Amino acid sequence: MSDGLFDVPGQGVHAEHSIDNVVRRDAGAPLAVRMRPASLDEVVGQQHLLGPGSPLRRLVEGSGAASVLLYGPPGTGKTTLASLISHSTGRRFEALSALSAGVKEVRAVIDVARRRLTAGEQTVLFIDEVHRFSKTQQDALLAAVENRIVLLVGATTENPSFSVVSPLLSRSLVLQLQSLTEDDIRQVLLRAIHDERGLADQYTVSDEALDHIVRIAGGDARRALTALEASAESSLDGTVGVELVEASVDKAAVRYDRAGDQHYDVISAFIKSIRGSDVDAALHYLARMLTAGEDPRFIARRLMIHASEDIGMADPTALQTATAAAQVVQLVGLPEARLALAQATIHLASAPKSGAVIAAIGAAMADVAAGKAGAVPPHLRDGHYAGAAKLGNAQGYKYPHDNKDGVLAQQYPPDELVGVNYYQPTDHGNEREVGPRVDKLRRIIRGK
Repeated sequence: MSDGLFDVPGQGVHAEHSIDNVVRRDAGAPLAVRMRPASLDEVVGQQHLLGPGSPLRRLVEGSGAASVLLYGPPGTGKTTLASLISHSTGRRFEALSALSAGVKEVRAVIDVARRRLTAGEQTVLFIDEVHRFSKTQQDALLAAVENRIVLLVGATTENPSFSVVSPLLSRSLVLQLQSLTEDDIRQVLLRAIHDERGLADQYTVSDEALDHIVRIAGGDARRALTALEASAESSLDGTVGVELVEASVDKAAVRYDRAGDQHYDVISAFIKSIRGSDVDAALHYLARMLTAGEDPRFIARRLMIHASEDIGMADPTALQTATAAAQVVQLVGLPEARLALAQATIHLASAPKSGAVIAAIGAAMADVAAGKAGAVPPHLRDGHYAGAAKLGNAQGYKYPHDNKDGVLAQQYPPDELVGVNYYQPTDHGNEREVGPRVDKLRRIIRGK
């Protein structure tokens, strides 16, 4: 499989391997492979999906018949659960990777599964990285899944709602795996330290080193086990301290996918933190995006939108700052542009907030959509062409600059909208001054 961690016992034949056989076979495999649970009792976490009688437990135990899409962060057990399903009584197991398999390979597996089914034998088809399958590849699975020629188990780190076609979604159970807790990761590590399949008590790992691995794992069991193995391999005396771990693993995992739900979740949290005036939370989410490789132009665009949407006239300089940051991104680029993005984030998060701008344009567009778009008053129409005057266009228009105050009584909106107020200034920030001025202007213009 694509991650190098899914070595299916007896692929294409019944998987009837004891744990001893698995240990012997995987003696030279990575620690994360050797420590893959051999039964449900060894699975850590995901108890919300593995309760008595749950669809996933019945599937693993061999009695379930529903296809499933396992959706969750890396290292939370998707491949493990697929491997356990492969041991279910009376089932054959086939595995494909969306990174290498095409429609031809999918159809070949389905043809074999159809022949097996006539002999009373069901096939479990595991597809890793299923979100990378094209629409055509996913469509090739539909009939086989619907008719239960294959029992599909798809694994994906992305929200299937964004990456799996609707017909396949409707034919499958979508089960969301959760990031492992720190206690879960610690349990996985301790088992690996003591278990015969793992380090078999050949190394002494300090509590500080264990705590550090738990912190940098980011809820990813595979990453935790990889860090433990790398640290152990670097040990010269059989001891693993925190300094050795720090030297073996450079930084913590950042779970983020620019095309998936993490992309949307983190940018949503970023904007909501700015809207909520939490400078520190906003900087945290900005750092997560930058560290994970998000396109800085995307961040800059969101800041410019936010400057008008949630701040507007409460601080008109917010849009200037956001626009300037976007220019820095364009002209300078990363890593230096992170400073301008951080400055803009701090400015916007700490600025007074107002939703009056978006409310104003929203109300105006709603009226237009409802048909409230009457004729332009004649005195405001274009008069720069022959015959305009005969039509009454531009006749009687009053030029505001002829008035000493630069504003005078005159009808500007269509007749149907005279007296309608779209912009409703708040008393936040600069709008404390803008509000009274707008009220005064309305009174003058409307002759009140």
